[in-house]
Amino acid sequence: MSGVEQFSDDQCNNPGCTIRSIPDVAIRASGRYEHSGGRLSDENSPLLLGPEGRTMSDVETTTNYFSDDMEFTAVVCEADRAIDNGVYPERIYQGSSGSYFVKNSEGYNIGVFKPKDEEPYGANNPKWIKWFQRIWCGCCFGRGCLIPNQGFLSEAGASLIDQKLGLNIVPKTKVVHMASETFHYSRIVRAKSKGKNIIADKKPNLAKKFKRLGLPPKVGSFQLFVYGYKDADYHLRRMESQPIPETTRHRLLLEFQKLVVIDYIIRNTDRGNDNWLINLEDITIAETSTEPGFETVTHPDIKVAAIDNGLAFPFKHPDSWRAYPFHWAWLPMAKQHFRDEIKEILKPLEDMNFVEDLVQDLKELFVIDKQFNRIFFEKQMSVLRGQIINLTQALKDNKTPLQLVQMHPIVVEVSRTTALQGMGNRIRQVQDSFYQKVHMKRPFFQQF
Repeated sequence: MSGVEQFSDDQCNNPGCTIRSIPDVAIRASGRYEHSGGRLSDENSPLLLGPEGRTMSDVETTTNYFSDDMEFTAVVCEADRAIDNGVYPERIYQGSSGSYFVKNSEGYNIGVFKPKDEEPYGANNPKWIKWFQRIWCGCCFGRGCLIPNQGFLSEAGASLIDQKLGLNIVPKTKVVHMASETFHYSRIVRAKSKGKNIIADKKPNLAKKFKRLGLPPKVGSFQLFVYGYKDADYHLRRMESQPIPETTRHRLLLEFQKLVVIDYIIRNTDRGNDNWLINLEDITIAETSTEPGFETVTHPDIKVAAIDNGLAFPFKHPDSWRAYPFHWAWLPMAKQHFRDEIKEILKPLEDMNFVEDLVQDLKELFVIDKQFNRIFFEKQMSVLRGQIINLTQALKDNKTPLQLVQMHPIVVEVSRTTALQGMGNRIRQVQDSFYQKVHMKRPFFQQF
């Protein structure tokens, strides 16, 4: 990707990327930034210092730095540079929330950013039709099994599980902070930002007292853009009239079953054939001999991308009006048994310790949200554990994806007990007990 190749220390003078909130202020992941040379001092130095060495720890700042993924950090840095150069993200007009194609300095799409406050229940949702529906038709709006304004965490959580299992079906997604003129801000926020900029131009010394210049950064999910993909519905219809080679069909089945796995584990409530993507290479003919008529058909590769994972991780199974089914369950591929490759990939799920490590990783992700609620998170994980148990059992019984979604949904709740041991009962031991129960309540509409 061009955004990765153009990343260098000269362009971004820190281990990740420096995002400036006011002039002459540098942000570090740790240590101190010296403006005369850019060297680092000890870890006890203030996080933020101005041009005169004054502490700026009260300044609202964000660093999109991921020490375990420098390639992703480079892409986000490229997006920030593009915004600084006037290449702003472009709003995606489909969907019920505010989402944006993020570009690099050359104007090519490199990611999709979905701010938290522009989600369907967000205060700055730019889709006025959804705002009207939320205000006047609240009983028909949203999904009662989901926690509002948590779509950005759901997107990142699906990517986390995908990487943990090695499925490589979800484009890499992480939580970042971004600000752009094209994002949807309230009039008050824009007016304050404009007023500060005017004061900064006329009274630079007074501007140093501001916590931030410019529009405030928004927290949201940033998903890497995938090239060459089209809606699955387009390719599936095309395959009906133009069959693909058998080897390519086997590859598609493997990719499809990876999609089934990730959707089922996170209990995606919004999976249609228009929001997962397929990349099908063109069939090429390679000449293998100088004699005419001796050619070899190169079988095209095929890949699947599971996007739009923002309506997942419910705190209960859908049991009110709608069932929110997986629409891929009606495809012919859903009637074929899980392949051995899938069973091999998912073997770690049979270990409850692995599952609990996964839950802990999700907690570290979800806890960054200011509205994090431990009780509701435990309910979300109860559903996730139940989905994993059903999935592993279906693999053992050699079931198909269609048979998997027909299994009774279950939840696995955790009961933690504390025991005091040792002299004076000073040693505390915490034990977790898991309780499994079937969720019997069904929604009114089973197929909608």
